[in-house]
Amino acid sequence: MVSNNAKEVFIQGITQDGKPFRPSDWAERLAGVMSQFRPGGAVPGSHLSYSPWCIPTTLAGVKCVIVNHDLREDNVMAWDFVMNFARDNGLQVAEAFLMPDPPPKK
Repeated sequence: MVSNNAKEVFIQGITQDGKPFRPSDWAERLAGVMSQFRPGGAVPGSHLSYSPWCIPTTLAGVKCVIVNHDLREDNVMAWDFVMNFARDNGLQVAEAFLMPDPPPKK
């Protein structure tokens, strides 16, 4: 379950039992499917770039998809799709929160 105050969710390419998820291009495939979900909606040619709400990346050598919580606010069904993808494939999910900036040093 993802908390409502998480700004981003990291779907990691590691299964719950610690094995790498296959195929190796799963993150790019998932982000490609989600490319139409973006601020302002899909426009001609938007399928040629990833949505800013669903970005594939590699962190510490592990393929991940970073899913912004704004996707949930814009399209609950799209959010459910990516969260169900993670759950159905037994992938590890981590949440990210925005931390306030430290006060300026005097």
